[in-house]
Amino acid sequence: MRLANIAGRLTLITPAQLVVDVSAATDGRFSHRIDECFDRWDELIEIAATLEGEGSKPVTEVLPESFGNPAAPRQIFAIGLNYSDHAAEASLAVPDDLTVFTKFASALAGPYGQVELPSSTVDWEAELVVVMGRGGNKIAVEDAWSYVAGVSVGQDLSERTLQLAGPAPQYSLAKSFPGFAPIGPFLVTPDEFRNPDSLALGCFINGEQVQRGNTADMVFPVPEIIAGLSRVATLLPGDVIFTGTPSGVGVGRVPPRFLAAGDELVSYVEGVGEMRHQMTKAY
Repeated sequence: MRLANIAGRLTLITPAQLVVDVSAATDGRFSHRIDECFDRWDELIEIAATLEGEGSKPVTEVLPESFGNPAAPRQIFAIGLNYSDHAAEASLAVPDDLTVFTKFASALAGPYGQVELPSSTVDWEAELVVVMGRGGNKIAVEDAWSYVAGVSVGQDLSERTLQLAGPAPQYSLAKSFPGFAPIGPFLVTPDEFRNPDSLALGCFINGEQVQRGNTADMVFPVPEIIAGLSRVATLLPGDVIFTGTPSGVGVGRVPPRFLAAGDELVSYVEGVGEMRHQMTKAY
């Protein structure tokens, strides 16, 4: 099942690629706001499967700027160094346990539009994003995928100067400028994938592929991430997890390369779709 936030309304994309306004189609049984539906996710999925979209327009007719962020987290988690090739390009050891930081909710953005660069050292990190459909604490690895509402495309944009300043790294702060956590365009339920633990992902800058990876190469796969986080934190419906990035980021290049005004950043995950963002200068 594929869902989206279109013009601020929770929308189902049918197998025939038609858009269905879930609230309207269920006579208001569900809110039009996606953030008000995660606490009833199992019920929503059951009802959404019966909606057919008669008279609805094709998703191809929806303007890109109408798509918003399809997640509404109370908590945002992010996993660092979760691909060994990325750890290598950062000259860091592959971790023995989860390396966790956060991104602030004010950084959330939709899958299309502009991102203002606060400096000349902003880097890209294409990631698979997991959105929780059920909450819990001490979730077992073997049960973890059943707690997931869906997956989406994400970018963990990072301002490297701030990140590396000071006596300790400022990961969360440097990764939370406005627009630094875009997600979308679709939220795709795990059952849509032959193997949700093996999805190609990456990104392009101005048509040049700069990242190419597969989630099968994660140091800690999605179920282990969920289990590890929930050993400490209680995960809530709607929570977002950025699961890490493969190699190819700008800071790992010689010489380093960063995003510049005018660049178009295209990020994708196999079976989900792609995001497109244009960089603008704000400094």
